[in-house]
Amino acid sequence: MRMSTSDRSRLKEILQARRAAIDPVTMGFPQRMPGPGRRATGLSQEQMDSLLTRTPGTYNRFENGQLANPSADLLTTVARTLRMDEQEWAFIWLITRKENPPHALHSSSGTSIAAGVWQRVIDQISGAIAYVSDAEWNVIAHNREFRRLFPRGQAPSNIMRWLLLDPEARTDVLMDWETVWAPAMMPHMKHGVELRPENPALGRLVYDVLNDPVAGPVYREHAAAPIPFFDGSELPIRHAVDGPGWLTTCLAEPVTAPGARVNLSFYTPGEPPTHL
Repeated sequence: MRMSTSDRSRLKEILQARRAAIDPVTMGFPQRMPGPGRRATGLSQEQMDSLLTRTPGTYNRFENGQLANPSADLLTTVARTLRMDEQEWAFIWLITRKENPPHALHSSSGTSIAAGVWQRVIDQISGAIAYVSDAEWNVIAHNREFRRLFPRGQAPSNIMRWLLLDPEARTDVLMDWETVWAPAMMPHMKHGVELRPENPALGRLVYDVLNDPVAGPVYREHAAAPIPFFDGSELPIRHAVDGPGWLTTCLAEPVTAPGARVNLSFYTPGEPPTHL
């Protein structure tokens, strides 16, 4: 697929800027001595070929938008060599392959969130249950309505660990845990781990779920299913203060922290609908 002239220009601009920001000495190349020769700062295109272990001229063609449908391996190696962030990573996928990347570039993505700023935002939300969790499902900001959901008014530090492994959650709070909640949540967890296979916290979470006598069998049965979520998803719950009812939920993802989640839910008291 040929790139448009404007897309080629934008790709070249970002790649040149990234190359210029990296001192070749930090990548193992000898310091450039005074005298004739290349005067531009940063990595040269020839040095990029060396770092990428590609034939001479490969990187030049890529930077100039002359490689049709560059491979995922090439995009990954270029992005990591040039120390791109997640937004730049997504950008080069969209501009060269017209699709989103299949996984995060860095295993730590989605775990660096401006918690103070998000807490200020969440504090302004009333009438809805609101919280923000990172890519490991650590709860980094939440409001009063969220705390009121839980026995003793104590919000869990990790929402997925609580949902799947806490005995009180499974028996007292999350109604129909085995048939409704677990099948809905476990594909989310599996997908998150697949996007960050080197993340140790996610690895421990999966290990603990698989080795739990209650959650393990359910995970093996349901985790491989497509994520069963849509805006307005409804799940039955026993509110710690207001009693039985159901949650109607919408999810969003912070632009600067892919994999993190903003969860907004409305609680409706009463007997949950029969379709839940």
